[in-house]
Amino acid sequence: MTQPKALGIINEVRKTIVGKDTVVCKTLMAIIAGGHILLEDNPGVGKTTMALAFSKAMSMRFSRVQFTPETMPSDVVGYSVPGREGGKPEYRPGPIMSHMFLADEINRTSAKTQSALLEAMEEGQVTMDGASYRLPKPYTVIATQNPLGTAGTQPLPESQLDRFMLRLSIGYPTAEQEIDILRQTEGSRPLENISPAATLDEVAQMRAEAATVHVADDLYRYVADLCTATREDPSLRLGASPRAGQALIRASRASAWMGGRDYIVPADIHLLFFDVMCHRVVLEPQARLGGSDARSVLEGTLSRVAAPKLLR
Repeated sequence: MTQPKALGIINEVRKTIVGKDTVVCKTLMAIIAGGHILLEDNPGVGKTTMALAFSKAMSMRFSRVQFTPETMPSDVVGYSVPGREGGKPEYRPGPIMSHMFLADEINRTSAKTQSALLEAMEEGQVTMDGASYRLPKPYTVIATQNPLGTAGTQPLPESQLDRFMLRLSIGYPTAEQEIDILRQTEGSRPLENISPAATLDEVAQMRAEAATVHVADDLYRYVADLCTATREDPSLRLGASPRAGQALIRASRASAWMGGRDYIVPADIHLLFFDVMCHRVVLEPQARLGGSDARSVLEGTLSRVAAPKLLR
């Protein structure tokens, strides 16, 4: 049974995102787990709309930067100006100082500008002229990127990808879903119909409750064994980091909490395994030439590592 507060948020987002309940639910799991989301998809499928819908449904202050090759780090994190009469420099906050920051088309900008997000995503703060400034809580980054090969894109560095808890894809709608979208948007903007389903305090409470969900020792070992198996796989040049295992546990806790449980089960891990892992591993060139991709290799990992049989 879905938690009532979570269900209220999902229902509000559904007013703008048609027929993509799995992606909507997983995005909410990442937000509740305190993680960040990378949405990789073709232009025009609703990535930006979904981020806006979540911010409205969760009462989050929203900001957005449209990344281009000319975007500078100061356009994201802000800048300092000299203090009055030679005093302490004054910080002028950038768009990143919000509850939900949308980094739109993040893979169209330079690595230097992408790296401006690293401290914010990992430590919840930005540093300027030796002084650190805390970001608002709750805080979530949703970044969108066009598929590699699209004009003007470049791959995100592994250190950046590792900061995203989940990588998701909305995908094109079915014919019937597209008819619903056309009907829904005719002469109106569905985003205007979204009402807050949770306050910021309630979002913080959801995060606190999800963080207390019990994880059995056998499941900690299971996640560690999965990560180790990726590092030992000859098809992978780069396996899953310890941060990947932490992300999988946190996301699984949110999955269990949304399902009304105070403990996680292997199904929670399986639900999110590929979304957590696929963007964190790097294939060997020979494996790629042989037709493998990250998901097919990780499917092998999941089949080789036996899941524990829990008593509860």
